Amino acid sequence: MVLGLITILPFAQIYLQNVSVFNMRGFLVVGNKAVTKPFSLKDLAGSAGRMDILCRCVAQALFISHGIRKDSEIYLLLLGKPDPPKVLKILGSEVRYMAPDERNIGGLIRKALQVKVDKDWRLSTPGIYIARKNLRELLDELSARYDEIVYLREDGVDIREVACNLKNPLFILGDHIGIKEEDEKVVLEYANMIVSLSPLSLQADQCIVITHYELDRCSRVLESKEQAESNP
Repeated sequence: MVLGLITILPFAQIYLQNVSVFNMRGFLVVGNKAVTKPFSLKDLAGSAGRMDILCRCVAQALFISHGIRKDSEIYLLLLGKPDPPKVLKILGSEVRYMAPDERNIGGLIRKALQVKVDKDWRLSTPGIYIARKNLRELLDELSARYDEIVYLREDGVDIREVACNLKNPLFILGDHIGIKEEDEKVVLEYANMIVSLSPLSLQADQCIVITHYELDRCSRVLESKEQAESNP
């Protein structure tokens, strides 16, 4: 049974949000071992190549309490066996039939992996697309969609120094392995900046939560400033 086909329970229904002054924010997560064929939902952390990490990243990228961020997108680059590379694109403005638990999200990812892919995006379920693109091809496309490409790494500039100046940012991060050296060289060709969330190595989904917090915080500050200027 593909759990991604179930109807969302009332507490997980989608309420589209529009709370950001950044217009759009995206996340690209590199899944070094994430499998590229349908997988068992009973073993997301094992035979599926740590698909559990990517499911948690999707949940943190898109979900808020009782709703979904309309202004957020996430891309999952799957590099595991047997048929890499494949990319999933999940759009908060379009996604339906998704709940924030790993099993439900895993079911939707598994369904997408049943779609025959080529270089063009193919729709799997509402808001979830799949294509065959390597990292360079994907960043070629996303660099035209996003104004700033931000590589999240421990030795970068503190996010609080730059967050309020970001416009339409895409944040790049790796799974539990990180981003391999050959892929990092590609990322650095496109990245406008390297940004740190902590001197410690955090889990990928934690990085997404912190990034959202910093951008939401800036959104509130900027909106307050605009209100003050319009009402002297």
